[in-house]
Amino acid sequence: MLNKNVSDLLNEQINKELYSAYLYLEMNNYFDKRGLDGFANWYMIQAQEERDHAMLIYKYMQNNDCPIVLGAIAKPDKVFNSDMDVLRAGLEHEEYVTASIHTIYDAAYNVKDFRTMQFLDWFVKEQGEEETNARDMITKMELFGSDARSLYMLNQELAARTYSSPSLTLD
Repeated sequence: MLNKNVSDLLNEQINKELYSAYLYLEMNNYFDKRGLDGFANWYMIQAQEERDHAMLIYKYMQNNDCPIVLGAIAKPDKVFNSDMDVLRAGLEHEEYVTASIHTIYDAAYNVKDFRTMQFLDWFVKEQGEEETNARDMITKMELFGSDARSLYMLNQELAARTYSSPSLTLD
C-alpha cells in the first residue's frame, strides 16, 4: 500500500490527465473548425496520450492495492481567439502538468517510496518531451503562421503524426 499522501496525489493526477484529454479535444475542435486538419490531428493524438497517462496511473494504483477515487472532470475553461492562443495554452498546460508530476515525485521521495519514484521517472521524461514539442509548435507558428503557404506546410507536417501507446510496464 502506498503512502496516503502519495496515493491522494496520484488519484488527483488521474483526474488532471483526464482533464488534459478534454482540453486537447477542445483544441482539436478549434482547429477542426478552422480547417487545419493537421493541427486538429496533433491535438487528437495529444488527447489520446493523456487518456493513456491516466490509465497508466490508474493501473499502477490498482497494482499497488490503492483505493481509486474518480472525481468529476471539469469542462475546459479556455477561450481561444487565435491559433497562437491554442498553442500557448498547450504549453502552459504542459508546464502545469509537469509541476504536478514533480509534486508527486517529491512526496514519494520524502517517504522513500522508490517504486513510485521509478514509475514517475517515465512521466518526468515524457513531460520534458511534451514541453519541448509545445515550445517548438509556438516557434514554428511564430516563424511561419502568418504565411498561408508555410502554414499549409506546417499543417501537413502535423497531419503526419501518428499515435502509439506508451510501452511502460506496470508493476
